[in-house]
Amino acid sequence: MWRVILGMAVPMALAQLVNVAYSIVDRMYIGHIPGVGSYALTGLGLTMPIVSIIAALANLCGMGGGPLCSIARGQGRIDYAEKIMANALTMLLIIGAAVTALFLVYMEPILYLLGASADTYSYAADYAQIYILGTLFVMISLGMNSFINAQGFATVGMLTVLLGAVVNIALDPVFIFTLDMGIAGAAVATVISQALSAAWALLFLTSRHAILDLHPKNMLLSTRIVGRILALGVTGFVMCATGGIVQIFCNVQLQQYGGDLYVGVMTVISSVREVVFMIMNGLSSGAQPVLGYNYGARCHDRVRQGIRFVVVANVAYSVIVWLIIMLLPRALVLVFNNEQAMLDACEPAMRMYFCGFILMSLQMSGQSIFVGLGKSRQAVFFSLLRKVIIVVPLVLFLPGLGLGINGVFLSEPISDLIGGLACFITMYFTVYRHLASDSEIQPSL
Repeated sequence: MWRVILGMAVPMALAQLVNVAYSIVDRMYIGHIPGVGSYALTGLGLTMPIVSIIAALANLCGMGGGPLCSIARGQGRIDYAEKIMANALTMLLIIGAAVTALFLVYMEPILYLLGASADTYSYAADYAQIYILGTLFVMISLGMNSFINAQGFATVGMLTVLLGAVVNIALDPVFIFTLDMGIAGAAVATVISQALSAAWALLFLTSRHAILDLHPKNMLLSTRIVGRILALGVTGFVMCATGGIVQIFCNVQLQQYGGDLYVGVMTVISSVREVVFMIMNGLSSGAQPVLGYNYGARCHDRVRQGIRFVVVANVAYSVIVWLIIMLLPRALVLVFNNEQAMLDACEPAMRMYFCGFILMSLQMSGQSIFVGLGKSRQAVFFSLLRKVIIVVPLVLFLPGLGLGINGVFLSEPISDLIGGLACFITMYFTVYRHLASDSEIQPSL
């Protein structure tokens, strides 16, 4: 099982990492714009919740339909798997169009709600209004790539995001510096690259190389299929959307207790977090089709083997990352900004924020296993528990208890401890141990 999972996980982890490059490269260039780097970086950070919500909606359809496709294929129900995939595409198109209209109409009040100030609003607006116009491209490239991976084409899935990332990296300096478009240029480069990724994904899924046929006849929405996709996809949605919600509360509190500088600090920390999380998320995502297929085929011993490998690999990786962040925080900050004030503020904040990262690997493992086996309720609950029930109240109250900005950064490790242990222990007793029995009920589709 570990060989099969790695065969899927390595390309998917690279794909996840490359996908993050869209926003990370933008921040690297923007943070080094002469004279306005800090303000521009802070403005870009204010748009991160919007980016997270769009990605969350893509995950609602992609991560909801992908595991269902894997389970259906394991059961030999190919026609049903194709209907799931086509219905997911229709959902992506409808949701993407609605989100585009909503954000464009209410962009100004939304950005101020996210913590914008008079100094940073113009930078945030310049990026957001262009990025929002490319929402459909983002939705399709992220959402439909899940169905490429669900068919076992992890390398093709990696190429989907690699294509866009390479184009984005190449175009960023052209639009930002050569054409002197600044932060708006970064948004233009991102939209163009996402459009190319979306086109690639659709071309592959409609080609003869795909196992499942993406055909227009299956795009008519089925209430039952939509309900199944939403029920399972709400996990991926909650995981992304709650991250955006937490970011909003963090930005507001940091603006109040520390000003624009500390909103920029959180942007840098969030950038590092995205990179290190994507490797772990890629491993977990690579395991989900394998676990789902074997679960659908009732090969429970192989599922247990896969679970053991996912947990051990995630924990080992998190230990390495933790050591790097604790020992070399300043080097990581320099990637995004070299101003002394930013360096001095980021170093202790990053150590506080990531001190519980090892326990976070247990949360990631447990949730990915729940999703891979079609157990959406458990996955949603533990995502909400960590981010909404634990983190948000801590972010709101700890700063007022004398901790100031440190209270915002310490909220993360506290939630890692409580949420990570709760999720992993529940997964162990309700899933792993029960799979030892042949009486495990097969998931219904």
